[in-house]
Amino acid sequence: MFASRRDFLRCGTISTGAAVLSSASQSYANVTEPHVVTDLRQQLLACLGGPWPEPCELRPETYKVEQFDGYTLQWVRYDAEPEDRIPAIVMIPDGISAQSPAPAIAIWHQHAGHWHLGKSEPAGLAGDAMHFTGVALVKRGYVVLCPDALCFEDRQDPAGRLRKGDYERHEFLRYVVQGRCMAWKNILDMRRAIDYLVSRDDVRQDRIGCYGHSMGSTHTWLVGPWEPRIRCMVGNCCLPTYEAMHRHKLLHCFPNFVPGWQRFGDTPDMAGMIAPRALHLNLGELDKGSPIEEARAGLAKIAAAYQAAGAAAQFSYFVEANVGHVLSPAMWQKTHEFFAQHLT
Repeated sequence: MFASRRDFLRCGTISTGAAVLSSASQSYANVTEPHVVTDLRQQLLACLGGPWPEPCELRPETYKVEQFDGYTLQWVRYDAEPEDRIPAIVMIPDGISAQSPAPAIAIWHQHAGHWHLGKSEPAGLAGDAMHFTGVALVKRGYVVLCPDALCFEDRQDPAGRLRKGDYERHEFLRYVVQGRCMAWKNILDMRRAIDYLVSRDDVRQDRIGCYGHSMGSTHTWLVGPWEPRIRCMVGNCCLPTYEAMHRHKLLHCFPNFVPGWQRFGDTPDMAGMIAPRALHLNLGELDKGSPIEEARAGLAKIAAAYQAAGAAAQFSYFVEANVGHVLSPAMWQKTHEFFAQHLT
């Protein structure tokens, strides 16, 4: 864990050589044939809640701008759906413009029961310095987008009647009775975040990545199969399988629960559908939210999907011994090196 914001931002280069699983388990061979993957994708879409609507107009607006040391913050809003605007913070390195565009990274924030925090934490304005990841990335030359997820920060109950987890539970159940789920809505919102990024003339449209810690990691492998404009993805400390959730009786955040999906697969099967695009996952060996025995089996399943897609080298992972649910310096170095490899 980073002791301070300064330690996080000054994290130096570590020689890593990310481990890549290059051989597929024979037991997974039958589920990685192209036609089976296509069938699984359709089953997953049905379990999520069916096709997403045609995108509405973004109607982007910038309502606040502030200069920081080496970068600018823009507070923006854009439409996810009619009458549903997403507040976000854009971080732009000094010197980046339409004439000199930069690669971009969308950051999906964590949960941690901190409904008052969303975009502000990765933007370095509030919360835990360990997760000021947007600050670290913008200082490395990336345009960074930090949106609020539904139920967090500026997307809490607009009527003010339900607070904290009560509003999140309400929204999850509201989508369930509509035949959808929270993951469906999260994916829709994340795809709109990419719509927003590609609409900016200071962003290189062919160099877009995403990163998330904890719930943000779940969001990373949720959106990956459905958003081909994301060139590479990093998820930190979240690969809970349904098998592990049931064995350990884990209560996870709502995006992990896709109704009916366990009839067809588990959470790693979703991540495997990202192949052949680049994916890296960091895990802590002692992370109780992603029990390591099931998580390692999940990594093998994802590796099998990548090998079947002819893209074994596009998937890497790092399991750090003796750490739990954190973004450690070693995990951050893996993240930085992965983005440098695929976005610059």
